[in-house]
Amino acid sequence: MSTINDLKWRYATKKFDSSRILSKEKINILKHAFNLTATSYGLQTLKLVIVLDKEIREQLIKHSYNQKQVVDASHLFVICIEDDVVDSHVTDYYDNIKKIRSTPETILAPYRNDLMKMMSNMTVKERQEWSIRQAYIALGNLMTVCAVERIDSCPMEGFIPKKYDEVLNLEEKNLKSVLLLPVGYRADDDMFSEFKKVRKQLSETVIEL
Repeated sequence: MSTINDLKWRYATKKFDSSRILSKEKINILKHAFNLTATSYGLQTLKLVIVLDKEIREQLIKHSYNQKQVVDASHLFVICIEDDVVDSHVTDYYDNIKKIRSTPETILAPYRNDLMKMMSNMTVKERQEWSIRQAYIALGNLMTVCAVERIDSCPMEGFIPKKYDEVLNLEEKNLKSVLLLPVGYRADDDMFSEFKKVRKQLSETVIEL
């Protein structure tokens, strides 16, 4: 039940202790967790931007509806998508499979071609929306790993992506910000940390057939 207890411990942290900084080891665990997140077809059309610089984060507060977690947390994680999924994403992925697994080209070619065809049949907006769905998987995975590692976090959609993109110069990296996850340690006086979790009964949320 340790995993369940970890998830019960987790909550959307409203107030971080700004004096406590996550160790490089903890940040490294979260980097790997992000990289190991499951994504559709394994394409990983996501990037994680980690912002430690306090001056940059101060600029971001006004674009985050003045939510102080952005600057008070140890680090600010910004989950981004590629601005489009292009052929090179697919070819690079299958080249990586060939390199790591030594899979013959005769086996890979049909899968590569089918995926490229599927992507070409989508509009740019549809490909972006597809990537955004992958970003939510990454967010959920990071939150779970944070709980297991006793790292506090706060998932956030409440920000202005275009302004973040400008401040963080994401356009020049062909990225778009979609989700935020401040991470660190809760403040001792964050009253929300003591609140009991409010969830439906399992019988109301799980259907067994």
